[in-house]
Amino acid sequence: MNKINLQPTLIPLITIAIILFIWFGPIRINYIENIIISIIIIIANYIEYKGNPFAALGFQRKKFTLKNILILAPLAALGLFAFYVFAVVPGITKLTGVPIDYSSFDQLKGNLPACLIALLVVWATAGFGEEIIFRGYFMRQFVKFFGESKVSIAFNIVLLAYFFGFMHSYQGITGQLVAGFIGALFALIFYLRKYDLWFIIAVHGFFDTFAIICIYYGLA
Repeated sequence: MNKINLQPTLIPLITIAIILFIWFGPIRINYIENIIISIIIIIANYIEYKGNPFAALGFQRKKFTLKNILILAPLAALGLFAFYVFAVVPGITKLTGVPIDYSSFDQLKGNLPACLIALLVVWATAGFGEEIIFRGYFMRQFVKFFGESKVSIAFNIVLLAYFFGFMHSYQGITGQLVAGFIGALFALIFYLRKYDLWFIIAVHGFFDTFAIICIYYGLA
């Protein structure tokens, strides 16, 4: 009789349940949520993939090069940020009639020490944290269960973009839609780069770096 292996299904389900509890449960841990969730994901992948958790997330050693991380990723982030500033934000703002709520970043305007701390936080929680969670784990698990057909990938990107936008609800409805759209572009880049998590982490980190620079100078 063949032995039924429930591990590839049970471990992701349990992991996702824990993630949702951390996000929406009664205990709030704010800025370190995504760091803790990333550690949980790595542990879960270590168990599921028998000691090889990082490759399963998309950490590809051969693609971790200076060219990819320090040249191509910043250029991609700059192009994406320009698209965000000059097309996405104005377009969605016109659609909703409500500007993005940037009030949570007011303390960064002209405040260099706060901006430097914010850079460390966004690289850890958004660059690494959100990409490990949304692209490295959620997107890759979706592919594991539903395959890589065009319909599956499209649904994968749209579903996670919706959830990614929802997680930015503190920026108002326009901020949610903008974040969801940018999250979809991050997912598309991740897919086109053959699930290169190092690259999309760098793109996300540099994107947020450009955003903080603009906030510091009062351009946002």
